[in-house]
Amino acid sequence: MATRRDVGAELQFAADMINRIVEGISGPRIGLHICRGNWSTKEEVLLAGDYTPLLPALVRMNVDQFVLEYATPRAGDVKIVGEALNQKELGLGVINPRTAEVETTAEIVVRAEKALAFFKPAQLFLNTDCGFGCFADRCVNVEATATAKIMSMVQAAEVLREKYA
Repeated sequence: MATRRDVGAELQFAADMINRIVEGISGPRIGLHICRGNWSTKEEVLLAGDYTPLLPALVRMNVDQFVLEYATPRAGDVKIVGEALNQKELGLGVINPRTAEVETTAEIVVRAEKALAFFKPAQLFLNTDCGFGCFADRCVNVEATATAKIMSMVQAAEVLREKYA
């Protein structure tokens, strides 16, 4: 539940809390995932809009990596975070766990190359948008589809490493 009525104040509070949590931690990579919703396979009911409203808070956070969902057009253009957060690492969501269609290796490579316009190859990590978790005894996808999606992502990573390493 929000404790303040001003969204800007809420985001500042969130950034301050994250920074307090990670203060003094060294060694492990610290990442922050921002979830757009994984409770439905219906894209139209999940959160939509780019990350612009969150940028002031994200810039202030002392984390190494932002794990953001970009496998769906609901997230907007990667340019927005690419210009503001390119000093950090990006866990780029390239797989939509809620759809039955398996992303092709070529589609994933294209998504990653858009991000590579702003991030160095060593700063970019391929991820799924959220996971393939189960909610209320209902998985967001079947095992065979999830496996095929992950395999496409692995193949895309291999292509990208060969091309950019």
